[in-house]
Amino acid sequence: MSRYFRYCLLTCFIVVLSACTTAPKKPSQPTPLPQNDILKLKAMSMPKHLPIPVEGVKAKNLTDTWGASRSSGRTHEGIDIMAPRGTKVYSTTEGIIASLKGNNLGGTVIWLIGPSGAYHYYAHLNDHRRGLKEGDYVKRGELIGYVGNTGNARHTAPHLHYGLYLNGKGRGAVNPYPYLR
Repeated sequence: MSRYFRYCLLTCFIVVLSACTTAPKKPSQPTPLPQNDILKLKAMSMPKHLPIPVEGVKAKNLTDTWGASRSSGRTHEGIDIMAPRGTKVYSTTEGIIASLKGNNLGGTVIWLIGPSGAYHYYAHLNDHRRGLKEGDYVKRGELIGYVGNTGNARHTAPHLHYGLYLNGKGRGAVNPYPYLR
Protein backbone atom coordinates (compact mmCIF):
# COMPACT_ATOMS: atom_id res chain seq x y z
CA MET A 1 0.00 0.00 0.00
CA SER A 2 1.41 3.38 -0.95
CA ARG A 3 2.03 6.02 1.67
CA TYR A 4 -0.41 8.39 -0.13
CA PHE A 5 -3.16 5.78 -0.18
CA ARG A 6 -2.72 5.08 3.56
CA TYR A 7 -2.86 8.85 4.23
CA CYS A 8 -6.16 9.15 2.30
CA LEU A 9 -7.62 6.12 4.05
CA LEU A 10 -6.69 7.47 7.48
CA THR A 11 -8.11 10.92 6.63
CA CYS A 12 -11.42 9.37 5.52
CA PHE A 13 -11.55 7.28 8.69
CA ILE A 14 -11.04 10.38 10.85
CA VAL A 15 -13.76 12.30 8.99
CA VAL A 16 -16.24 9.43 9.33
CA LEU A 17 -15.36 8.88 12.99
CA SER A 18 -15.81 12.56 13.84
CA ALA A 19 -19.15 12.65 12.03
CA CYS A 20 -20.34 9.65 14.03
CA THR A 21 -19.24 11.03 17.38
CA THR A 22 -20.49 14.61 16.94
CA ALA A 23 -23.78 15.11 18.71
CA PRO A 24 -26.59 16.08 16.34
CA LYS A 25 -27.76 19.67 16.64
CA LYS A 26 -31.10 20.09 18.30
CA PRO A 27 -33.57 22.42 16.58
CA SER A 28 -33.62 25.72 18.42
CA GLN A 29 -36.59 26.06 20.74
CA PRO A 30 -38.45 29.36 21.01
CA THR A 31 -37.48 31.39 24.04
CA PRO A 32 -40.16 30.98 26.71
CA LEU A 33 -41.81 34.30 27.46
CA PRO A 34 -41.52 35.61 31.03
CA GLN A 35 -44.90 34.63 32.46
CA ASN A 36 -44.65 36.84 35.56
CA ASP A 37 -44.14 39.92 33.38
CA ILE A 38 -47.05 38.89 31.14
CA LEU A 39 -49.33 38.57 34.18
CA LYS A 40 -48.28 42.05 35.34
CA LEU A 41 -48.98 43.48 31.88
CA LYS A 42 -52.40 41.80 31.72
CA ALA A 43 -53.31 43.39 35.06
CA MET A 44 -52.53 46.87 33.70
CA SER A 45 -55.12 48.98 31.88
CA MET A 46 -54.86 49.56 28.16
CA PRO A 47 -53.86 53.20 27.56
CA LYS A 48 -56.54 55.36 25.93
CA HIS A 49 -53.89 57.14 23.85
CA LEU A 50 -50.72 55.82 22.24
CA PRO A 51 -47.85 57.75 20.68
CA ILE A 52 -47.36 57.51 16.93
CA PRO A 53 -44.75 54.77 16.49
CA VAL A 54 -42.92 56.25 13.49
CA GLU A 55 -40.28 58.92 14.03
CA GLY A 56 -41.24 62.35 12.71
CA VAL A 57 -44.85 61.51 11.83
CA LYS A 58 -47.47 63.86 13.29
CA ALA A 59 -51.14 63.06 13.96
CA LYS A 60 -52.23 65.39 11.12
CA ASN A 61 -50.23 63.19 8.69
CA LEU A 62 -52.11 60.01 9.57
CA THR A 63 -54.82 58.54 7.37
CA ASP A 64 -57.34 56.12 8.81
CA THR A 65 -56.91 53.06 6.55
CA TRP A 66 -58.84 50.72 8.87
CA GLY A 67 -61.32 48.48 7.07
CA ALA A 68 -60.07 49.26 3.54
CA SER A 69 -60.46 46.33 1.16
CA ARG A 70 -57.47 44.09 0.60
CA SER A 71 -56.69 41.05 -1.56
CA SER A 72 -58.64 37.81 -1.20
CA GLY A 73 -61.68 39.60 0.28
CA ARG A 74 -59.83 40.68 3.41
CA THR A 75 -60.21 44.05 5.09
CA HIS A 76 -57.37 46.10 6.50
CA GLU A 77 -56.85 45.38 10.21
CA GLY A 78 -54.66 48.32 11.06
CA ILE A 79 -53.35 51.65 9.93
CA ASP A 80 -50.59 52.29 7.40
CA ILE A 81 -48.15 55.01 8.43
CA MET A 82 -46.14 56.24 5.46
CA ALA A 83 -42.47 57.10 5.96
CA PRO A 84 -39.15 56.66 4.15
CA ARG A 85 -37.42 53.28 4.33
CA GLY A 86 -35.26 53.02 7.41
CA THR A 87 -37.23 55.54 9.49
CA LYS A 88 -37.14 54.53 13.15
CA VAL A 89 -40.11 52.65 14.63
CA TYR A 90 -40.73 52.92 18.37
CA SER A 91 -42.88 50.84 20.71
CA THR A 92 -46.21 52.52 21.43
CA THR A 93 -46.29 50.95 24.89
CA GLU A 94 -44.26 48.99 27.36
CA GLY A 95 -44.45 45.28 26.79
CA ILE A 96 -42.79 42.02 25.88
CA ILE A 97 -41.59 41.04 22.44
CA ALA A 98 -43.78 37.99 21.82
CA SER A 99 -42.64 37.10 18.30
CA LEU A 100 -40.20 38.21 15.62
CA LYS A 101 -41.19 35.47 13.20
CA GLY A 102 -41.99 36.92 9.78
CA ASN A 103 -44.98 35.97 7.64
CA ASN A 104 -46.17 36.26 4.03
CA LEU A 105 -48.48 39.23 4.58
CA GLY A 106 -46.46 41.29 7.05
CA GLY A 107 -42.94 40.30 6.00
CA THR A 108 -40.58 41.32 8.79
CA VAL A 109 -42.81 41.85 11.83
CA ILE A 110 -42.89 42.36 15.58
CA TRP A 111 -45.67 41.14 17.87
CA LEU A 112 -45.59 42.84 21.28
CA ILE A 113 -47.77 42.00 24.30
CA GLY A 114 -48.69 45.19 26.15
CA PRO A 115 -50.98 46.32 28.98
CA SER A 116 -54.29 44.48 29.30
CA GLY A 117 -52.71 41.65 27.26
CA ALA A 118 -53.29 43.57 24.02
CA TYR A 119 -51.09 42.58 21.09
CA HIS A 120 -49.43 45.34 19.06
CA TYR A 121 -48.43 44.34 15.52
CA TYR A 122 -45.69 46.15 13.61
CA ALA A 123 -45.43 44.90 10.01
CA HIS A 124 -43.57 45.48 6.73
CA LEU A 125 -40.43 46.42 8.67
CA ASN A 126 -37.15 46.76 6.83
CA ASP A 127 -35.45 45.27 9.89
CA HIS A 128 -35.65 44.81 13.66
CA ARG A 129 -33.43 46.79 15.99
CA ARG A 130 -30.09 45.00 16.32
CA GLY A 131 -30.10 42.66 19.32
CA LEU A 132 -33.89 42.62 19.76
CA LYS A 133 -35.13 39.17 20.70
CA GLU A 134 -38.28 37.38 21.78
CA GLY A 135 -38.89 37.76 25.50
CA ASP A 136 -37.28 41.22 25.71
CA TYR A 137 -39.13 43.74 27.87
CA VAL A 138 -39.32 47.09 26.09
CA LYS A 139 -40.42 50.49 27.32
CA ARG A 140 -42.83 52.88 25.65
CA GLY A 141 -40.87 54.89 23.10
CA GLU A 142 -38.04 52.36 22.78
CA LEU A 143 -36.59 51.76 19.31
CA ILE A 144 -37.72 48.37 18.00
CA GLY A 145 -37.33 48.50 14.21
CA TYR A 146 -37.23 50.38 10.92
CA VAL A 147 -39.87 51.17 8.28
CA GLY A 148 -39.79 49.05 5.14
CA ASN A 149 -42.06 47.36 2.62
CA THR A 150 -41.55 43.63 3.21
CA GLY A 151 -44.15 40.90 2.81
CA ASN A 152 -47.10 41.68 0.57
CA ALA A 153 -46.10 45.37 0.59
CA ARG A 154 -42.96 44.77 -1.51
CA HIS A 155 -44.50 46.65 -4.46
CA THR A 156 -45.72 49.62 -2.39
CA ALA A 157 -44.09 52.66 -0.86
CA PRO A 158 -42.37 51.98 2.48
CA HIS A 159 -44.68 52.23 5.48
CA LEU A 160 -45.42 50.75 8.87
CA HIS A 161 -48.57 48.68 9.22
CA TYR A 162 -49.62 49.07 12.86
CA GLY A 163 -52.32 46.76 14.21
CA LEU A 164 -53.93 46.43 17.62
CA TYR A 165 -55.54 43.19 18.84
CA LEU A 166 -57.38 43.11 22.17
CA ASN A 167 -58.20 39.38 22.40
CA GLY A 168 -54.82 37.77 21.70
CA LYS A 169 -52.36 37.45 18.86
CA GLY A 170 -54.32 38.18 15.68
CA ARG A 171 -57.70 38.12 17.48
CA GLY A 172 -60.06 40.96 18.31
CA ALA A 173 -58.68 43.56 15.92
CA VAL A 174 -59.64 47.16 16.71
CA ASN A 175 -58.94 50.34 14.82
CA PRO A 176 -55.69 51.81 16.22
CA TYR A 177 -56.29 55.21 14.55
CA PRO A 178 -58.32 56.69 17.45
CA TYR A 179 -55.60 55.64 19.93
CA LEU A 180 -52.77 57.41 18.11
CA ARG A 181 -52.05 61.03 18.94
